[in-house]
Amino acid sequence: MPHIELPEGLPGIVGPMVAYPETEQYLNGLADALLRGPSSLTSGEREMIAAYVSAGNECNFCRMLHASTARHLLGAASGMVDMVLSKGAEAPVSEKLQALLEIAGKVRQDGRLVTEEDVARARAAGADDKAIHDAVLIAAAFSMYTRYVDGLATWAPQEPEAYDEMGAVIAEQGYMRTLHG
Repeated sequence: MPHIELPEGLPGIVGPMVAYPETEQYLNGLADALLRGPSSLTSGEREMIAAYVSAGNECNFCRMLHASTARHLLGAASGMVDMVLSKGAEAPVSEKLQALLEIAGKVRQDGRLVTEEDVARARAAGADDKAIHDAVLIAAAFSMYTRYVDGLATWAPQEPEAYDEMGAVIAEQGYMRTLHG
């Protein structure tokens, strides 16, 4: 049961966003800019980073939702999502994505853990400044989103089917339309 009164039946971050639209526009705007805006990373790769960070934060709602969204965006390459969730930066993905996952994992714990060597490895693997920026801010933002929903004790569906439907909507429409609308 949430710590504050929220609309019934709306999971995860959706309930607080509906209850407090004055912050929803900025939270969704940040997610849309990070996960759908211009980047040398695909939207599917960025959703995968968000799912990876959320898994590390033990946020089932965010992990399941962003993994589902990544699968929808990646299409035939969607199997990559589960590999990243289980193996992290050791997953059989590009060296660039491995390096960015390593950075994101460190930011999730403490941004000060990111070293010049981590950034140099990402650059050597083909990451530009925008990709490095995006990986860092995705990790920071999704750590904040997790603390937001955990601090309010929101609920999350256990059925994977619920996330598949929400992930399909986000993959098609982005974040500026909330999941309830």
